[in-house]
Amino acid sequence: MRLFLQKGNCQACHGWAGDGRKTDNQMPDGANLSETALDRELLVLTIKCGRPGREMPAYDRLAYSDGRCYGMKQADLNSPGLRLPDPPATLQPSEIELIVGFLLAKIVKKGPMDRARCAEYWGTEAEACREFK
Repeated sequence: MRLFLQKGNCQACHGWAGDGRKTDNQMPDGANLSETALDRELLVLTIKCGRPGREMPAYDRLAYSDGRCYGMKQADLNSPGLRLPDPPATLQPSEIELIVGFLLAKIVKKGPMDRARCAEYWGTEAEACREFK
């Protein structure tokens, strides 16, 4: 959770609950991860390689150095429509695995956020949890 919220700053686009309700209006709209159809392998790939032409950055600092991501290299990203934003930080492969583990355990296919899950994130008295009955 710490990597999702802090180092990766995923909540800026995907929302603190991973539901697509972003926390920073300056950031692009992120996918609702609670409804994603991506499995573990595709989540790892998406975080590692980003989504060229979309607003999802690549968190692997070597992602486009050698064709490991979608068979593309850095020069390929200069093609029209394939812009890739810089990530807030790069992540080690083990950190990407930890984020994916967190997503699968707490967000993906877990339904909408409720008060109990909110309290698990922030504590029972957190202001963010007041919107939930």
